[in-house]
Amino acid sequence: MSWDFETEPEFQAKLDWIDAFVRDEIEPLELLGEFHPADKSSSATTTLIRGLQDQVKAQGLWACHLGPELGGQGYGQVKLALMNEIVGRSQWAPYVFGSQAPDSGNAEILAHFGTDEQKATYLQPLLDGEISSCYSMTEPQVSGSDPTLQKTTAILDGAEWVVNGEKWFQTNAQYADFFIVMAVTEPDVEDPYRRMSLVIVPAETPGVEFVRHLEVAGEGSARTSHSYLKFTDVRVPAANLLGERGGAFAIAQTRLGGGRIHHAMRAIGRARQAFDMLCERAVSRDVRQGRLSGMQMTQEKIADSWIEIEQFRLLVLRTAWLIDRHQDYKMVRKDISAVKVAMPAVLHNVAQRAMHLHGALGVSDELPLASMAHIAEVMGIVDGPTEVHKILLARELLKNYTPVEGPWPTAHIPTRREAAREKYAELLEHQVASQ
Repeated sequence: MSWDFETEPEFQAKLDWIDAFVRDEIEPLELLGEFHPADKSSSATTTLIRGLQDQVKAQGLWACHLGPELGGQGYGQVKLALMNEIVGRSQWAPYVFGSQAPDSGNAEILAHFGTDEQKATYLQPLLDGEISSCYSMTEPQVSGSDPTLQKTTAILDGAEWVVNGEKWFQTNAQYADFFIVMAVTEPDVEDPYRRMSLVIVPAETPGVEFVRHLEVAGEGSARTSHSYLKFTDVRVPAANLLGERGGAFAIAQTRLGGGRIHHAMRAIGRARQAFDMLCERAVSRDVRQGRLSGMQMTQEKIADSWIEIEQFRLLVLRTAWLIDRHQDYKMVRKDISAVKVAMPAVLHNVAQRAMHLHGALGVSDELPLASMAHIAEVMGIVDGPTEVHKILLARELLKNYTPVEGPWPTAHIPTRREAAREKYAELLEHQVASQ
């Protein structure tokens, strides 16, 4: 039996290096608001990030989620969890470590389902950090939580796919060199989950239009990372089909399972940042009766926050361990959904408490707390909303239960008492007779 909460010394040394590197070299980049780490066309961004990426590569920590054949370390999810809860403290850090979304998930599906030509054209430059990508799925007209309702189409016209439709809230679209577009290619197939395919669309293709860029609260116009896109008679070669026709949904699950757990790993880092700010404020701020840290309601906020973070962290690590053990996201669906449900609640709760304790400063843009609270809400929407994951989790759990026969539940005490008396009747009769 193996049951251990310790990290082996060799990997702990790497975690210690990551912690210091993120704190001293990467977190200061957050203050340079006029740059975005996904903008590979910016010489300033390239200058800022390349040297740091070289240091990460020298430590053997580049793109650790990928196997050695793709230039990574092939780390399991437990190691990735321990890394990402540090990397998650900074928006820039995933780019420095080669693990940023959506590029990490796009690289994964290109590696698994891409042709040799697609890998050479898109995957390798993506792995090298030379280009950015966008996973183009959500649409403005339909519920994002049900991809079977999507309207975007890709029709095969001779040797070309013709793509028409609109896509909404597209992460890093304005910086992307290519889009992986989910579109309906098999409208007449009975199974709605087999009607869609993935098509690679280079960003410069005629007919690709940016309707507008969307500024998420707390982001700032210079750091906008989402866009509203329109595809009008966009033509790409038939060879740009990624995977098989009708296989979009199955392929998407390949990237979303890992994406959800990695979001959760990084959320731990943000929650800890908020917790540190909460505690620092408590021991620093004087009120009439003394320090805030001496007030019972402040102590309650601190205790609740620490407990929630630690509970969530253990759930994430256990889920990561299960993924490593089974090597199959389908077998860990309920656990990943549980993590996805808990993530926004924990981050929001801790950020809100810290924000409240800082008063007006907490809700201003001079602290990152309001942005953290907003990010928590975003995390409750992306990759499937909280409600959908609660439903999935409950359904998976209920599979382990069967209806009772008769009117009484199995815990019904009178029924159990009668059964117990029948079971021990002979013993009880002997006991009575001997008295």
